[in-house]
Amino acid sequence: MTNRILLTARYIVANKATVRQAAKAMGISKSTVHSDMGERLKKLDKDLYFEVRHILEHNLAVRHLRGGMATRKKYKKE
Repeated sequence: MTNRILLTARYIVANKATVRQAAKAMGISKSTVHSDMGERLKKLDKDLYFEVRHILEHNLAVRHLRGGMATRKKYKKE
């Protein structure tokens, strides 16, 4: 479990990945990623936890922009 948590955290930092991207790459659920990054990682590696937290907060802040771009791309295709 510790290995999975650290691998997922490093993947998020290296790729600036979203929770969905990390879950898909690691073959685990989004709920597991949230639990691992929110609770368990803090106990294992605080510095890495704050790096991951920063990336996930950024992703949360810009998600409405990503959604708008996806919608625009969809209708531009049609």
